[in-house]
Amino acid sequence: MLGYLSHTRVLRLAGLFTWALVSLPLIYTQYAPEEGMMQPGANEAAWLFIAYLSFGGCYFWLTRGLNAAGHTGWYDRLALLLLTISALVVSYISGTGLGSILMMVAAGVIPWLLSKWVGVLWLVVSQLAVLPVYSLIIGLPLFEALLQSLLYGGFSMFVFVTSLVARQQTLAREEQRRLNAELRATRLLLAESARVNERTRISRELHDLLGHHLTALSLNLEVAGHITEGQAQEHVRQAHTLAKLLLTDVREAVSQLRESGAIDLAAALRPLTERVPSLDIHLQMDDPLNVEDPERAHVLLRCTQEIITNAVRHAGARNLWIQVVREGGEIVIDAHDDGIGGEVDEILPGNGLRGMRERLAQYQGSLDVSARKGEGFRLRASLPVTTHMMLASGPQGVN
Repeated sequence: MLGYLSHTRVLRLAGLFTWALVSLPLIYTQYAPEEGMMQPGANEAAWLFIAYLSFGGCYFWLTRGLNAAGHTGWYDRLALLLLTISALVVSYISGTGLGSILMMVAAGVIPWLLSKWVGVLWLVVSQLAVLPVYSLIIGLPLFEALLQSLLYGGFSMFVFVTSLVARQQTLAREEQRRLNAELRATRLLLAESARVNERTRISRELHDLLGHHLTALSLNLEVAGHITEGQAQEHVRQAHTLAKLLLTDVREAVSQLRESGAIDLAAALRPLTERVPSLDIHLQMDDPLNVEDPERAHVLLRCTQEIITNAVRHAGARNLWIQVVREGGEIVIDAHDDGIGGEVDEILPGNGLRGMRERLAQYQGSLDVSARKGEGFRLRASLPVTTHMMLASGPQGVN
């Protein structure tokens, strides 16, 4: 059954299970204390169970949606601090090493919230903070108390490293999913481009070959109608009429091939928004969303891909709204998220945003970025799209 669970889900269930087991010795020390063991009073017992429940609540909150990219808010760091303090309070009030066991549980979530070296320092300090419990309350010699703290510290470090490896594997899995989504979208775009190119080739052949010969035939039959008489002239006129009808049919076929030779951008964008971890993408598009130029369709695809990547890696967002619509002669991508945001002056365009701006500028497009602290990130990209119709007019060409 565990094979169907994600790393974060397994971590959450294992931590909550261990936290629940800690309640057994905690209750036992209160209602059936051993001889010589300090028994806390009623007020202390109340604070003890408050600290215990506070630890479980903080752990439940912190593991609600662990983000492998490491985006955490101030409230998550505050919850981690309260988690650590609760574990220490459990140890000091109960006069046992149960707080060290709870810190082992906390060690599984620290790599997802703090950087590697800050997390290690956090673990070492929190385990050493239990040292007075072993030395002063339990009464162990200082050296043995230190060994006890270091022993639990070693166990906590093992849990920390295991969780760190799980986070790295989650990052690798998310990167693989992203690359697969990009590959699927690019493959669909290439397939659409191949279809458009084939339709364009067929329409060009009809225009250049069949249309040219039918025009020549129509002109010759018109001349023959003027130089023939009698019954032969009537047959020539009928042949001329049929030739003009056939020429009209060829014009319509060429026009239909040209009009249906656009790339369905919506079909290429959908794979990018499917099954993105830690992010709910709300996509709204015109359907169908046709783009005649394959290169412009590729630019729009890459811009959407970069928007999603930024939301996952940098914004710390849980929701991303993307709207792709045609406005006049432009296709507009309007995106915003509920991430951490920031002041506009503080937004330093990295390679992703700079690349988007350069791609759009190459085709006379534009990019507008705005953000406010705590209100997420907003982006609007617009790209002119034109329809190139190779249709001629007049009696000498196929329109």
